[in-house]
Amino acid sequence: MSTCRNPYVLLGAILVRSNLYLEVLTLKLLVSYPERCSGCRSCESFCSLFHEKEINPAKSRIHVVRFEDRGVFIPAFCVQCSSPACKVVCPTQAIYEDLKTGAYLVNKKRCIGCKMCVFACPVGAMSIDRNAGAVKCDLCNGDPYCARICSSKALEYVEYDRVGMNKKRAGVTRLLGAAILREEQLVEIAKGI
Repeated sequence: MSTCRNPYVLLGAILVRSNLYLEVLTLKLLVSYPERCSGCRSCESFCSLFHEKEINPAKSRIHVVRFEDRGVFIPAFCVQCSSPACKVVCPTQAIYEDLKTGAYLVNKKRCIGCKMCVFACPVGAMSIDRNAGAVKCDLCNGDPYCARICSSKALEYVEYDRVGMNKKRAGVTRLLGAAILREEQLVEIAKGI
């Protein structure tokens, strides 16, 4: 903990107030790299095991969207929107922000299972459980199990300010790979002439 005279010092972090002290917590995000995903679905199995104490991908908070004909697998989960539509449309205000993790959570006592959040979510990350009501990724209390067990590193839990740099590196790598491939194709074409 450190003392801070300016209570508005905030950029890429969450401030938690405790008497005269401010604790600066680094905001982290769960990020997916679909180009690395093998489609093994371990993330789904371990998520359901962690939350529901059973291996049942249907009860997972993360789902792998599969395009098997193209060999493309995309992990889909709650991206913890800055202005979440699920929270806005909830008639009982059951969705709230956990200040420690930055995750939006569902208060099970307030949720009435109306499915408004399911329809409002732009990425399809909300679901309804008959017994529990609305269900979504809670970032496993700040240590997402799916990211810990992903052997291909298709899921990572990274600091907010690293997200942009990682995406830039991945984009440059793809561009360089495409440029090298094009150069090889041109050489092959030239040899064939």
